[in-house]
Amino acid sequence: MKSKSASDIFWGWYIVGAAFFVLAINYGSRYCFGVFVKPLATDYGWSRSVISLGASLNMFVYSACAVVIGRMVDRIAPRWIVTGGAVIAAVSFILTAFVREPWQFYLVYGLLLGIGSSGLGVVAINSSVAKWFIRKRGMALGISTMGVSFGTVALTPLAGVIVKDFNWQAGFLVLGIITLVVGVSLSQLFFRKIRPEDHGMLPDGETRPELVVKIDAMQEPIRMRFGDMCGDKRFQVLALSFGLAVMVLMTVFVHQVAFAIDQGIDRVLAASSLAAVGLAGFTGQFFFGWLSDRIRDPKYASFLGMVFMLAGLVVLLQVTSARGLFFYAVIFGFGYGSLAPLMPILLADRFGRHVLGSVYGFVTLFLGIGGSIGPYLAGIMYDRFGAYTYVWQADIVIMIFVSAYILTLKPKESGP
Repeated sequence: MKSKSASDIFWGWYIVGAAFFVLAINYGSRYCFGVFVKPLATDYGWSRSVISLGASLNMFVYSACAVVIGRMVDRIAPRWIVTGGAVIAAVSFILTAFVREPWQFYLVYGLLLGIGSSGLGVVAINSSVAKWFIRKRGMALGISTMGVSFGTVALTPLAGVIVKDFNWQAGFLVLGIITLVVGVSLSQLFFRKIRPEDHGMLPDGETRPELVVKIDAMQEPIRMRFGDMCGDKRFQVLALSFGLAVMVLMTVFVHQVAFAIDQGIDRVLAASSLAAVGLAGFTGQFFFGWLSDRIRDPKYASFLGMVFMLAGLVVLLQVTSARGLFFYAVIFGFGYGSLAPLMPILLADRFGRHVLGSVYGFVTLFLGIGGSIGPYLAGIMYDRFGAYTYVWQADIVIMIFVSAYILTLKPKESGP
């Protein structure tokens, strides 16, 4: 192994920085979708369920593709995966500005963007980050996934202002340009390497091989087929817990702005509430990543995050003003910040870093099922009852269950 001088910056930290901005543009550009719900409904007369189905299809396709992406990221340099995803996603956003019929919207935003965003998603990006760290994995993933919230904070108000001052078509065009420039440039510069060992380096930038061997021996990879994995109790707990949590999360992201406008809250303030969720999540992602490195089992950090999400939903159910909306956003957002860093942390802890991409891809399929069902069901419930009350009540019940269920996750020493 090559020696590392004290003045060198470990290449893994460059990957963390690039991952931060790639995740920012990918999730920020999609999580601001709520800004476009009302304008689409107004211009075309589409119902909430028709519009929500596009977001649901996007989430499902994204997650289904993540299985393939997970396999690829364990075998090839991620730069081509990320570059391809950026180009496809950018084209999708641009084409969405020209849709006129629901089927066109589903094809471009639902199918094509789902494929592209998968190449820019957490499976490709966080799997790449996790392969470069062992002792500092929680911190590294906490920092990289802060990009998800940063993107939401930056792009949601931007989209809101563009939609208000120009039109929703201009908003999608701008998102496409940003995705293309940031995604392609960063992927080609920083995602050229798969693992540190392949390039004469050690995880964490460590200079003592015997220490790395000692640490990594405790996390010997478990090579499993999809069928075997589904039969593993630990996989079941993680897939169901995070799948339901993402179902709640995507329901909120798609319908929160429309709900706020229905409550008489100003359109820009309503859009900014999504940014507030992202800003609070920014803090949460760093905190929960940091916490997972310092407690006996990271599942307790996940439990805490889900409790915060639950508390936020209780507040959301009572919201009638902008002040209440932002109070909810801070609480819920801080809790939601636990999801992105803790998913790969728990998977790496239970199954090993060398197969993280494959395992992450499989579990993301289940996350996509939850994330795609949630917004669509919420749209149907709104069309049926004319309000979001029953939607938020259902989300509260789900998060009560999830908060308790994650505590049943068995430790890594337990067999399948």
